Amino acid sequence: MSAVIEGFGGEIVGPDDAEYDAASRTVLVGGSPAYVLRPAGVEDVQKAVAYVAQSGLPLAVRGGGHAFAGFGTNDGGVVIELGKLAGIELVDKERHVVRIGGGATWGQVAAALAPHGLAISSGDTKSVGVGGLTLSGGIGWKVRKYGLALDNLVAVEIVTAAGDVVRASADENAELFWAVRGGGGNFGIVTAFEFAAHPTTDIYFGKLAFPANEIAEVLQGWAAYQRTAPAELTSIAAFANPFLGGPEAPLEIELAYDGDDAELAAQAIDPIRKLGTVLADDVALRPYAEVLVDGVVPPPGIQLITRSAFVDKDSVPEVLRILAETGASQGSPIMSVRTVGGAVSRVAADATAYAHREAELMFATTTIGPPPVIEATKPARQALWDKLTPQVTGAYANFLSDAGDADVAAVYPTATYERLAAVKREYDPTNLFAGNHNVRPA
Repeated sequence: MSAVIEGFGGEIVGPDDAEYDAASRTVLVGGSPAYVLRPAGVEDVQKAVAYVAQSGLPLAVRGGGHAFAGFGTNDGGVVIELGKLAGIELVDKERHVVRIGGGATWGQVAAALAPHGLAISSGDTKSVGVGGLTLSGGIGWKVRKYGLALDNLVAVEIVTAAGDVVRASADENAELFWAVRGGGGNFGIVTAFEFAAHPTTDIYFGKLAFPANEIAEVLQGWAAYQRTAPAELTSIAAFANPFLGGPEAPLEIELAYDGDDAELAAQAIDPIRKLGTVLADDVALRPYAEVLVDGVVPPPGIQLITRSAFVDKDSVPEVLRILAETGASQGSPIMSVRTVGGAVSRVAADATAYAHREAELMFATTTIGPPPVIEATKPARQALWDKLTPQVTGAYANFLSDAGDADVAAVYPTATYERLAAVKREYDPTNLFAGNHNVRPA
């Protein structure tokens, strides 16, 4: 296999290799690529890109491999897996600038930064890749105070379709830098990210549970409170979990208070505690790196179908009413509602390719099961979204199983898409990087 790409210093895994079964699939989706390429460095990435461009085979790029749409694998094509590009280095102690390899995961980053008393606003799962999460957003436990993961980007190093290694920042290739902050993997393979980290303490983190018959009321109170809650408080409300009882499952509000002052944390969290009957409360002071959880790997034959949207202030009451009403019925998808606002909303809508700055909430519906269950619940899911569509806007690419034209249009408003398409034309005119929520070259 080593002769496929001359001078390639990484690993090449093919169907006859012992590692192929594991290498061919992502965390959530199976595949049957012709080759999985594991570059050992940036030059290998350049050689891999050149090989794919010459071969005409479809390309998938894999960081952590958590994309719901299965972007990290394909059938009959080539996968470039970045796991060996996972270095993490504090390159500027004064400015807290951290250089992170394109194949690193957020768990690795949190662990590496903890001894320095630093953190980066990221997602909530250790095994999620830095690249996939950041390039499409990054809504995590510090989002309301420090913004999206992509809001903390200082620069990227990216291998383009032409095989060039390009640096993009506010000062260099600024339009490309605009595009990668929300435009996904459309413009090349990011081999390194530079982030501005922030000092962090331990944080108050945990879960409050409320009974199912109080969900409608508690949800409304929780969402209304977010408008006056301190930016240090970020939370996720989840309910209708079939593994906890479906319609009878409690409402679980998982929250993070970004600080170690017990009195301030209580002042921020107590208004949520007072919204209803608290069945469980395990909020405690924890190291930030330990707050991130291990990703769930579904058993073989089990699929996850997820769809997301954003909710602006005026639509919050009606959207939460619909979600609570649906969650109380048998066969409901799992409902998960995240607070955004705060620092996210203080960035201009056209400052990055992530355009959904006005939203107060981002929510997702998720159905889990074997293909017959997924198919059987399709009409009910469609009926739910038919009710929701007049009330919601857009979609969050990181919680989206589908990647059709309608999905891409939801992720990118028209003006954003047109600007992205112009950048795409410059850096990837043949659409080599099409395994994503794809923006076609203008």
